[in-house]
Amino acid sequence: MNKGCVVVGLSGGVDSSVTALLLKQQGYDVIGLFMKNWEDDDSDEYCSSRQDLVDAASVADTIGIPLEAVNFSKEYKDRVFSYFLREYQAGRTPNPDILCNSEIKFKAFLEHAVNLGAEKIATGHYAKIRELDGLFQLLKADDTSKDQSYFLHRLNQAQLSKAMFPLGNIQKSQVRKIAEQHSLSNFAKKDSTGICFIGERPFREFLTQYLPTQPGDMVTPAGKLVGKHVGLSFYTIGQRQGLGIGGQGLPWFVVDKDMHNNKLVVVQGHDHPLLLKSELSATKIHWISGTVPEIGHSYTAKTRYRQEDAACKIKPIDDDNLHFIFMEPQWAVTPGQSVVAYNDKVCLGGGIITQ
Repeated sequence: MNKGCVVVGLSGGVDSSVTALLLKQQGYDVIGLFMKNWEDDDSDEYCSSRQDLVDAASVADTIGIPLEAVNFSKEYKDRVFSYFLREYQAGRTPNPDILCNSEIKFKAFLEHAVNLGAEKIATGHYAKIRELDGLFQLLKADDTSKDQSYFLHRLNQAQLSKAMFPLGNIQKSQVRKIAEQHSLSNFAKKDSTGICFIGERPFREFLTQYLPTQPGDMVTPAGKLVGKHVGLSFYTIGQRQGLGIGGQGLPWFVVDKDMHNNKLVVVQGHDHPLLLKSELSATKIHWISGTVPEIGHSYTAKTRYRQEDAACKIKPIDDDNLHFIFMEPQWAVTPGQSVVAYNDKVCLGGGIITQ
């Protein structure tokens, strides 16, 4: 029995490939869609888009589904990359993968899929969707080590109503086994890491193509000069590698950026008190349900993707700003990154950290 048309974002990776396979097995009319989101220097040694398309085509052929390639490079540059550069120039550390999901995969891609006649779109994200009393909830994946709800927290009700995440209740190890059992050529392909358009290339080298270097002093909180930096845009809070200060006891970490004086503030020791914060403020708040969660309730939140949930209280400042108070201090809270709130396994939404 045909259950309707689903367009699957086929990236060439094993997760999206198994997503398409499972939906085909469940009786859906599946169309694969390969998205090209980056054109600058895509002949570069670090860019894998050509090989990814070959892998996606091979998988589509094995599963027996049509594959279309679509170019969203312009939308990506306008909606994601320009924001990415603005944030780095302002001294913040953005998370473009979150914006890519809300603006490209679940907006430009969704619109394109609907035009193809799709009733739903599906991706290889590790997350789950539940409908409860007419509202769509975003839930953590069963494989908590792979859960990607953090990156999906800016999706709205309309987007979730059209989305499917078939891998939400499957372990990653099982996904690779399924791919191998069904002779998918990419069953052992390494997972991609890093920001979508940068690939595996050295980050600072990439950024210098787009942002000017503005060297300055590297100082302790007391103002003692300990080194030189190449430009504040090229560092992030909590960074240890690439500082060029060594041989002085405990390792050094970036703790602050003095944008006004072009100084990078560094401290020694992973657990230095200035690297720990019990409170933060966030802006550009988005709630998945469309309404503010119950204030005064205890929730959990994370201030970066690979982090344990931490108990917190949420206090509204105004309609677009929140205050998070954590029961235990959080390490290297970074302006520009997202703080994402949870009620047990339900992802409530979040905002962008300001301080």
